Amino acid sequence: MLTRLLLASTLPKICYTALLCSTTLLATSCMQEREAQQAIQASEPTPEQSIILEDTITQTSTDSTETIAPTISEATSKDTSWVYPGPEPLPGALLPQKRILAFYGNPLSKRMGILGELPPDEMLKKLDEEVANWQAADPTTTVQPALHVIVVTAQGHPSAGGKYRLRMRHKMIDDVLEIAQKRNAIVFLDVQVGHSTLQEELPELEDYLKLPNVHLGIDAEFAMKDGSIPGRKIGSFNAEDINYATGYLAEMVTKYEVPPKMLIVHRFTQGMIKNSQDIKLDPRYQVVMHMDGWGGPALKKDTYRRYIKNEPVQFTGFKLFYKNDTKNGHRLMTPEEILALKPTPMYIQYQ
Repeated sequence: MLTRLLLASTLPKICYTALLCSTTLLATSCMQEREAQQAIQASEPTPEQSIILEDTITQTSTDSTETIAPTISEATSKDTSWVYPGPEPLPGALLPQKRILAFYGNPLSKRMGILGELPPDEMLKKLDEEVANWQAADPTTTVQPALHVIVVTAQGHPSAGGKYRLRMRHKMIDDVLEIAQKRNAIVFLDVQVGHSTLQEELPELEDYLKLPNVHLGIDAEFAMKDGSIPGRKIGSFNAEDINYATGYLAEMVTKYEVPPKMLIVHRFTQGMIKNSQDIKLDPRYQVVMHMDGWGGPALKKDTYRRYIKNEPVQFTGFKLFYKNDTKNGHRLMTPEEILALKPTPMYIQYQ
C-alpha cells in the first residue's frame, strides 16, 4: 500500500511543493499494525489500514531571519528524587518537575494535527481544556503547555536540492512562537529529514534552538537512509543520529547559557530506532522516547510496552490522535489510563 500524495500546483517563477503529513496514518500504518498483531492476537481489532490525502502547503523558501523569544516558565522548585537514567539535569530543566502537554501539527495545514486544524484562539482554548484535564488527573505534577510544530517536512518528490524535504519559512515559526506566548507555552520544532540529515537541518534552526523556550523533535519515520521515497516505508535513526542531535542541543545550552533542552524522538516500531542502548545522556539535555503509534487502547499500550518501556533511554512520551485513535469504534485513552503506565509518560502529545 503506497501513500497517496497530492500534486503541487505551479505558479509563475515559483515552484510550490506538496507537504507530506507527519503522522503514522500513512501507508506505514500497515507495518505498524502488522508488528502489533504479532503481540495482540486476541485483543480488540487494530486500526483500519486506511490512507488519507494530505493538504497541499505552498510557500517560498526560507528567507526570513526574524526571531521571537517569549519568556519561559521557571521549573517548579519541589524536590524530586532522581530515579531516571542518566545524570540529573542542570538547574532549569523541566522534567520531571513538570509534565509537558503539547499540541502537534503545522499551522499551514488543517490535516496534520490539532495545531493547525483550528484557528489559533480556538486551538488554545482546547489546549487549556486538556491542560486542566491532566492537572486534575495528577495534581502533584504541574502541567506545562507546549506547541509542537513540524518545521521540516518530508516530501514525496525530490523537492529543492533533491532532498525530499521542505523547510518552513521563518515567518511560520515566528507565528507559532507568538501564539505560544499567549499561554506561556514552550515550543518544539519537529524535523523530518527525508533524504537530508540532521547535520544539514539543525544548524538552520540555531536562531530558534538557542532560545530558552524552544526544544527539538526528530521523526525517524521519514529519515530514509536507503534512498526510499518518504511515506512508502518506515525510515530510521540510529544512536549516532540521536547523539548528534543531543550534542547539538548541548552546544546550544553551553554557548547561549540557557536551561537544559529536551529532545523528543518519535517511535512506534522496533526498526525505527537502532542501537538505543548507545544513546548518550548528559545534564544539558533530556531525552524523551515518544510512543507515536495510533489505534485502540490495547494496541497503544502494547506498542508502548514493546518499544518504549522495553528499551528505556531516559523519559517517555505518549501520543493521542483525536481522530484516528477513535476509528473503528475505538476511543481516546484517558489521562488516568496513561498515568497508570510504567514508566509514567512525562510528555503527552495530541494530534
